[in-house]
Amino acid sequence: MFQPLPLAIGLRYLRAKRRNRFISFISAASILGIIIGVIALITTIAVMSGFQREIRDRLLGSVAHVTVEGAGRGLEDWDSVLAVARADARVVGAAPYVRREGLLSGARTSAALVMGIVPGEERSVSELAARMREGRLEDLRDGGFGIVLGDQLALMLGVRVGDRVNATLNEFTSTPMGAMPRSRRFTVVGIFSMGEHTADSSFAFIALGDAQRLLRLGGAVTGVRVKVADLWQAGEVARHLAVRLGPEARVSDWMRDNRNFFSALSMERTVMFILLSLVIAIAAFNLVSSLVMLVQDKQADIAILRTLGLTPRQVMAVFIVQGSVIGVVGTLAGVVGGVLLSLNLGAIVRFIEGLVGHELMPADVYYITGVPTAVYPADVASVAAVALSLSFLATLYPAWRASRTDPATALRYE
Repeated sequence: MFQPLPLAIGLRYLRAKRRNRFISFISAASILGIIIGVIALITTIAVMSGFQREIRDRLLGSVAHVTVEGAGRGLEDWDSVLAVARADARVVGAAPYVRREGLLSGARTSAALVMGIVPGEERSVSELAARMREGRLEDLRDGGFGIVLGDQLALMLGVRVGDRVNATLNEFTSTPMGAMPRSRRFTVVGIFSMGEHTADSSFAFIALGDAQRLLRLGGAVTGVRVKVADLWQAGEVARHLAVRLGPEARVSDWMRDNRNFFSALSMERTVMFILLSLVIAIAAFNLVSSLVMLVQDKQADIAILRTLGLTPRQVMAVFIVQGSVIGVVGTLAGVVGGVLLSLNLGAIVRFIEGLVGHELMPADVYYITGVPTAVYPADVASVAAVALSLSFLATLYPAWRASRTDPATALRYE
């Protein structure tokens, strides 16, 4: 009883049965269109966010959050770098490494990125030990000249655990016969699968001491890899280490190294958001049609309200309330439906696969199987804001037309 008059009349119009069933049908179609548009937009954004998160997690399984390298040929005083890194409370692990491009030869030949690591310390910075399919990471013993290969790289080389491969590294030694590349035979002691194409098809790991002897580095390493507790703080940790270590060290982080890749993913997500927002815009245009026809149908009511003292502004508010409520109902129903669908999409896809008897994303074809989803409150809020804004804008023109109704003209033939 204490509601403002335009709000009370607008809500009463919504509860009242309309004489024109066609107007009711268009209103229902408008609500349904908003619901479908919001569900489609939330689900699509959730799927794209899920794939982006999955790719990021798999990439960071083999790529360090922060990398510290020497400004010259190598990093000599890497023990002090480890001490500085581990002193930061945000750092959960740090490990030295040696890196060289090379050529691996087994039954076939393939290019590879050969990494020298300390197996015990590698666990603190990567998921390599947990991703071993055959063998153990600890089988990389200093002086044993063993090698661990990615599963795709092993397939390209045509080798298995126990086979031998010849590693020719991009490092040359002067001899009487000229510059000769450094080469050594290694025994395959393990095969890993990170689920990320670059790592599985091009990474090979050997013991740090073997890499130092082969490359004649002495006690130097290529750099130190650092893992932080919160991956989004990698940039801050990198800047902190750069200040502490000075110009002798080059410090980078995963966001800077992969900026182009993640920018492309973000651009895809933004474009998809804009395109699917057009579905909601189409529903909003249906809302315009519904309200214009409703205003035409309520000409006599509007005229009577005007003669009773209702101002044009109040008449306009009546129809804004009516259109806004339709938009709010459609948006809320769409948000609930979209969130529920996104959270259960994986189970739905598995159910469909069971019905058709076919795997939609087989593991032997795709590196990411299933349909990962990630529902973020900010994304849901953005979709709801777009839907509510378009719904509100759709009410303005019909409401303005209602406010321009001339009572005498409208009641002339009543």
